Amino acid sequence: MYRNAYNLLFQWKAKNQRKPIIIQGVRQVGKTWLMKELGRNEFSQTAYFNFESTKELQNIFSQGLKTTEILTALQILCGFPIRPKETLVILDEIQACPDAVTALKYFQEEQENLHILAAGSLLGVAIHQGVSFPVGKVEFVTLYPLTFYEFLHAMGQEELVNALEQQSPVIETLAPLLTTFLKQYYFVGGMPEVVARFVETKDYKLARELQTQLLQSYENDFSKHAPYLLIPRIRLVWQSILAQLTKENAKFTYNLLRAGGRAKDFEMAIEWLKDAGMVHKIHRINKAGMPIQSYAQWNDFKMYLCDIGLLCAMGDLSPVVLLQDNQLFVEFKGILTEQFILQQLIAASNTPFYWRPENGTAEVDFVIQKENQIIPIEVKSSTNVKSRSLRVYFDTYQPRHCLRTSLAGGKHQDWMQNVPLYSFPAWLSRGIPQ
Repeated sequence: MYRNAYNLLFQWKAKNQRKPIIIQGVRQVGKTWLMKELGRNEFSQTAYFNFESTKELQNIFSQGLKTTEILTALQILCGFPIRPKETLVILDEIQACPDAVTALKYFQEEQENLHILAAGSLLGVAIHQGVSFPVGKVEFVTLYPLTFYEFLHAMGQEELVNALEQQSPVIETLAPLLTTFLKQYYFVGGMPEVVARFVETKDYKLARELQTQLLQSYENDFSKHAPYLLIPRIRLVWQSILAQLTKENAKFTYNLLRAGGRAKDFEMAIEWLKDAGMVHKIHRINKAGMPIQSYAQWNDFKMYLCDIGLLCAMGDLSPVVLLQDNQLFVEFKGILTEQFILQQLIAASNTPFYWRPENGTAEVDFVIQKENQIIPIEVKSSTNVKSRSLRVYFDTYQPRHCLRTSLAGGKHQDWMQNVPLYSFPAWLSRGIPQ
């Protein structure tokens, strides 16, 4: 399975001087597979260690041993020599052993020729529970669900991805095919196991069963890993996500959780879900300026799920809707299309906000700071491309670039560019004209 993050790890392997890498991401997003795939393809051997399944590991790291002594113990466990530049050392579920996280500092200082990858599904939660990270001594990579183009790769459509990235004229004639793939991606989403089984079987019912199991496993994580008193509030927040997004104003509202609910009652529960990678918080700005973060209204936000397919499963969206022309794109009041754009933005290392002024009803779905520009992005879920809010934004701030993405074809107007939904990731990867 093709993952963009593989290229980052490949470049890391080739560095003369490197730091250990910690891979973060929600459970079942493919962290272990990615690390093992790098080891299989790029190293002579892989020494894999899992802190949840091998209890002896925690004893090795908790005794305050030197890195040379730790390596000796690891070699005994794996049964072969660990050789610098030849062996990839994988420390999986490292959040289960805080001492191992701390030890990465000393490996960076004393064993710089050793390639070490670590991963953990709840590292964000661990950080906020007092785990000390070796700041400046490790690199971080966050793995997200498959993007739309990674999904196309999995479906055997590498040439189609190349055509999209190169802006080939043939794309316009392939719009119906691309729309079909886009609908499949909306329903299947980007969780690797779901994608792999769908590629193999083309069975939407099986995809939904796997998604339902994933959602249940996430809820099980609440009981296993969250503070006991926080669990009921985490469940309330988690179970309200779809209702929050589909109400008239998608701003997160505490009253929807409980009558009289307040931020102080639920903010820790929301942060737990965010730190676990299960949700994304998108904050409002009321003014467009740089740096964009300085205009964020931190108490005013929307909350999305980590994966579009899981959002469909949470709403029990029937596969039948795939057959109903483009009805899938407007289900849940078009929130699926917003979720789609959000995932592509985040996977491309953008931090999106949304814009709504203090007075008025205009609202732009996403605003990003890209290079030296602030770019508004309005999301349309069909070929209806009226852009009143985007026009209000343009008249207010006169940006050099305004973007609308929809099912309509590519189009340039004097003040705005329309990018088809299936071409949006390619637009993201290109530099912005000055």
